[in-house]
Amino acid sequence: MFLADRRAPASGPRMPAAADIDPATGRGRLSYPRAEYLFKTASATLDPHRQGWTLHQLRHSALQHLAQAGRTAPELQAKSRHQHLASLGRYVRLGEETSARVTAEADPIQRHRPR
Repeated sequence: MFLADRRAPASGPRMPAAADIDPATGRGRLSYPRAEYLFKTASATLDPHRQGWTLHQLRHSALQHLAQAGRTAPELQAKSRHQHLASLGRYVRLGEETSARVTAEADPIQRHRPR
């Protein structure tokens, strides 16, 4: 969770919900637009286009790295909270090497050969 620099208001109309306050520090959760602004600003020097990355890009980059590390589609679905497995396909590109490995592992002839 991204937290504000200051403690959250303890009363009044701007007081956040209890679930949006860190119990250890008393700081409030950042809004999504503010968290994205801070992330884009911090990542601008690393981005080849110097625009910074969005939180959406960060989320799907993480999914891609998990997929490349061998996580299963249901695991990725649980992590991303996508409702349909098919919707993961547009973000997770595994490439030809992964496709070849999966095909080889599923090959019945390969499974029966001693290694």
